[in-house]
Amino acid sequence: MSHPELLILGLLRALAEISLLFLLGQGLLALLAGQRRHSNTIYQLFVIVTRPVLKLVRMIAPPQIIDKHLPFVAFFLLFWLWIGLAFLKKIYCDANLLQCF
Repeated sequence: MSHPELLILGLLRALAEISLLFLLGQGLLALLAGQRRHSNTIYQLFVIVTRPVLKLVRMIAPPQIIDKHLPFVAFFLLFWLWIGLAFLKKIYCDANLLQCF
């Protein structure tokens, strides 16, 4: 591949998108399952997969943000990261005269 930067941007964007979808799935399942969500196997899978993202956001976020609101903050940070990476990919493709989209 002659453009490894494009591959890296694509991989980072895909990781952000997967994390977004897992956070969204966890939130929707929490709404559907209610208080019984902690005994739900699929919800536990979502918790395991989203734990690294939430830990990273906890390190970045100010201490005033409580843990209950941390998934919302993580979702919006990942969303803007996803948008930013798409913008960087577009700039890279335009600068190198590539048709990426």
